[in-house]
Amino acid sequence: MITAVVYSESGGTFKTTMTANVAVALERMGQKTLVIDLDPQEGNLTSLFDVGAHRSDPDADNLVKHILDMPDGKFEDLIETSDEGIDIIPSHDMLGDFTSNLEQKISYETGMKNMSREEYPRFELLYELLWDKEEMHEEYDAVLIDPNARAEDLLYNAIFALRTLVAPVKPAGKGNLSLDGLEELVGNMESELEIEIGLSCVVPSGVGQTNAHQQYQQQFQNTEAFATPVTIGNRESLMDAMWEARGSAFKVVEQRWKTFEKDGEMVSEAGQRRVRDREIETLRKLYELARFIATETFDTEIDPILELDIRDHEKQTIDLRNDESVEATSA
Repeated sequence: MITAVVYSESGGTFKTTMTANVAVALERMGQKTLVIDLDPQEGNLTSLFDVGAHRSDPDADNLVKHILDMPDGKFEDLIETSDEGIDIIPSHDMLGDFTSNLEQKISYETGMKNMSREEYPRFELLYELLWDKEEMHEEYDAVLIDPNARAEDLLYNAIFALRTLVAPVKPAGKGNLSLDGLEELVGNMESELEIEIGLSCVVPSGVGQTNAHQQYQQQFQNTEAFATPVTIGNRESLMDAMWEARGSAFKVVEQRWKTFEKDGEMVSEAGQRRVRDREIETLRKLYELARFIATETFDTEIDPILELDIRDHEKQTIDLRNDESVEATSA
């Protein structure tokens, strides 16, 4: 099955929006997809998909309770479904205290079992929950994780569970340092977790037309250390609109969401956005990225045809098997 952690050490790389877009693309390709939100901060994937109504309720059952083997309900009841068909395990405020709660669990269990703290499998808990206890591989074709950014227990649990990274990078400022440090990052994680970790691909995102941006883009594309299947241009308007549409870039374009001034106030409404060729091309690249992860990393057969049902417009078909792939059809 397809399993990937979308991870970047630095901010501003569209990590969360990329996770959402890849998940929706995989679902459209015929892959039943689950996304796990391990980021306790605001502006996370839970907010983006408008789920997790009980994320601030300390008494509500949540993923942390299940990871630490003290659930208050069934695991399946944690899963919510977005209006784009993506299953999601939402974030919860308890994620912010994960390490302190884990330390309490380790202290108790090592004392009961007369074992050292070094022997305790602290990074294997999510793996055991997903695959051994809940057998998610029997239910889903793809599982993605949007993790917290800090290199701590939650992130290591995510990587130990899924074993593959997709790395969005921002080719500006310290972008070249990200290139130099990716192999070292993966190597350090492998040493810490004592497993092999696959780097599916690197995705330069937010790439503009400046000389510096283009130079960094070429650095990533020319390296043989890892694959760079697509480059995502500077599409801040499209990515920002995802938060208003509460969904993917595919939803933004198809429902034509736009934020604009109306009667002296800023509002967001569907049916207002112009259909731009560059944004259709961005959707193609996101679909191509998902196809690369599915086929090149995991050898999975997918549907290579993306149909866009754009509000008040003719349908458009993108066939990844063709170079000239955008075709309008009658609505």
